[in-house]
Amino acid sequence: MTTTEQTVTGERADLLDALTKHRNFLRFTAEGLTDEQANATAAASTLTIGGLIKHVAAVESAWAHFASTGQHPASDSWSGDGDGGFTPEMIAKWQNEFRLGEGETLQGELDRYATITAATDKLIRSGIDLNTVYELPAAPWQPPGVFWSVRRVIMHILAETSQHAGHADIIRESIDGQKTMG
Repeated sequence: MTTTEQTVTGERADLLDALTKHRNFLRFTAEGLTDEQANATAAASTLTIGGLIKHVAAVESAWAHFASTGQHPASDSWSGDGDGGFTPEMIAKWQNEFRLGEGETLQGELDRYATITAATDKLIRSGIDLNTVYELPAAPWQPPGVFWSVRRVIMHILAETSQHAGHADIIRESIDGQKTMG
């Protein structure tokens, strides 16, 4: 812990503990994999461990930014064009968020994820008011006028991480039998 970090207790400590636990589950699924294995799919899914880590990092970064500023980085990109508000470019960008692209490596994504998670932890430790509420950005799946507290945003990051750690665990088991739990 650096000298600028504060020791936290109570709800903040619980949030940090839960985030750490589920992030570690996700990271564990990548342990010892090659880039090729990290980009392997399982069953009928197109999801990959490397892509899931890349996606979870992007989601955490965007929502932590929202928690600290009230602005979601993707909010300006939504339009009313295309299928349900999704343009072909948006669909392609979203699909590419779930796979390692040209020049991307598993280690590079793990390093990026570590930087992002450290910044989120620092935000939680900073004493940010968990009761502050912001209106969610307009999006094809989100009606206007919905507000989330910073607490709910952090819980959303936790839920995304947990859900995708489970996906990654299934993929890893199909690669070499390794399981996170069990």
